[in-house]
Amino acid sequence: MTIKDILGKLEYASNHPKELMKQYLDENKKVIGLLPVYTPTEIVHASGMIPMGVWGGKTEIDAAKEYFPAFACSIMQAILEYGIKGSYDGMSAAIIPCMCDSLITMTQNYKSGVSGMEMIAFVHPQNRKIQAGTDYLVTEYEGVKKKLEKICGHEITEEALQNSIDVYNEHRKVMQEFIELVPKHLNTITPYLRNAVIRSGLFMKVEEHTDLVKQLNAELKAMPEEKFDGKTVMVTGIIFDDKEILNLLEENNIAVAYDNVAQETLQFDTLVPNEGKSALERLALQWRDVEGSTLAYDPQKKRGKMIVENCKRVGADGVIYAMMKFCDPEEYDYPIVMKDLKNADIPHLYLEIEQQVGSNEQIRTRVQTFAEMLV
Repeated sequence: MTIKDILGKLEYASNHPKELMKQYLDENKKVIGLLPVYTPTEIVHASGMIPMGVWGGKTEIDAAKEYFPAFACSIMQAILEYGIKGSYDGMSAAIIPCMCDSLITMTQNYKSGVSGMEMIAFVHPQNRKIQAGTDYLVTEYEGVKKKLEKICGHEITEEALQNSIDVYNEHRKVMQEFIELVPKHLNTITPYLRNAVIRSGLFMKVEEHTDLVKQLNAELKAMPEEKFDGKTVMVTGIIFDDKEILNLLEENNIAVAYDNVAQETLQFDTLVPNEGKSALERLALQWRDVEGSTLAYDPQKKRGKMIVENCKRVGADGVIYAMMKFCDPEEYDYPIVMKDLKNADIPHLYLEIEQQVGSNEQIRTRVQTFAEMLV
C-alpha cells in the first residue's frame, strides 16, 4: 500500500467508529466501551472481546441535561448524550474509571440513562507510587476481570492476559516510533492526519492498527526528511481532535510536532513493565510509572517541565494548552504549566474547547493571532 492508502484507512477508522462496531458485531464479537482515561484495555482484549474507546464528540446536548448540570465536563456530557440516543447500542458494557468528579457521577448517570449494557466502574489509587497503591489497583482490576468474565462466558486466563500485555506493548512501541517520525514529515502528516492515525487506534482491532502503523512508519522512514516552512507547536490537554480546529492550524501554517494529550501520546508513552507477580500486577505497576498526566497524582508537578523538555527536544515554537471546558483537573494544572512555560520563554496559546456544536470563529481568531506571534 502507498502512504496515501495507509493514511486513508486510518482516517476512515478514526471517523467511522460506529461502522467498525457494526462489523465487529456482525463477526459475533462482543464490544466493550472504554471511557477515558487509563482503562485496562488488556483485560478486555484477553477476554476475546473488542475494546473500543468512548470519548464523545461534537453533538447538541439535550437529554444529558437531565443528568448533568451545565457546568459538567463537556466530554462527559457528550458521552452521555450519545449513549442515551443509542449511538453505543450493541456494546455489552462500558468501563468507567473514576478519575475525577465528573467520571464518578458518570457511573450512576450512565447506569440510569443508558440501557442495554452493563456499567463497570473502578477507581485508580492516588498514592500510586507505594506498594499499597499497587495492591489496591490489582483488587480493582480483579473486580473488572470478574465482571468481564460473566459477559464473555469464560475465564480470562493468566496466559491470555500476559499475551495481551505483549500485544499492547508492541502497539505502544509502534506508536512511539510514529510520534518521533512526525516532526521529520510535517508536510505529509498534517495536524488532522496525525490525530487520525492516533485516534483510529481507539476503535480498530489492536493487531490491525499496529500492522497499519508499522507500514506507515516504514514508508515515512523511506522518505527524505521534509523541510516545513511554517511554525510548530506542542499540544497539551485531555483531547484535541476537533477536525475544524486541526484544519485551522494547517490553514495558518502551524504543524503539531509533539503532544502531551490524554487521548493521544499519553495513551501509549508508558509501557507495561516486566516486573510483577501476575499480569494484573504488571498492569497496576504501569499506573505507578505514568508521568506528565493531569489525572495521575504528582506532588512534584513534573508535567510543565516535561512539556518544556519535549518542546526543546523537537524544536517546537510554542505550546497550545487545549482546555476542555469545565475540566477541573486541567484547570488546576494550567497555572503551574503556564509558569513553567513562561520561565522557559516558550509562548503558549490557551484554547477553551468543548464538544457541543457551535462556532469556532473565536478560536480561529486566536489561532491566527498566535500564528502571527510565532513569526
